Amino acid sequence: MSKFNQLLTNYSENGTLRENGFPTVKFMAEQLNISAHYLSDLLKQETGKTALELIHIYLISEAKNLLKGSGNNITETAYALGFDNLPYFSRLFKKETGVSPKKFQNQFWN
Repeated sequence: MSKFNQLLTNYSENGTLRENGFPTVKFMAEQLNISAHYLSDLLKQETGKTALELIHIYLISEAKNLLKGSGNNITETAYALGFDNLPYFSRLFKKETGVSPKKFQNQFWN
């Protein structure tokens, strides 16, 4: 789990997230020298969440930080996190947080 989290952090901090979009489970597994299926099973057993769910949670956490601190609008935030599809980003954000990105940003700034 710690290697998975460190890999996600490095992926984001070294600019790969912005250049290549968010990482796939297959990519993460390859970096850890295991199969994608085994990675998801292992994470599910440890955390109760699949690798994809954990990637999404990480991305939404980063989105919340950007929406709070960067002054970016929703579109800029989505693209900075590797989302090519703004409606997908908004749906995922709302699914994870219970509010839309715009409402989250408005709540924070008001």
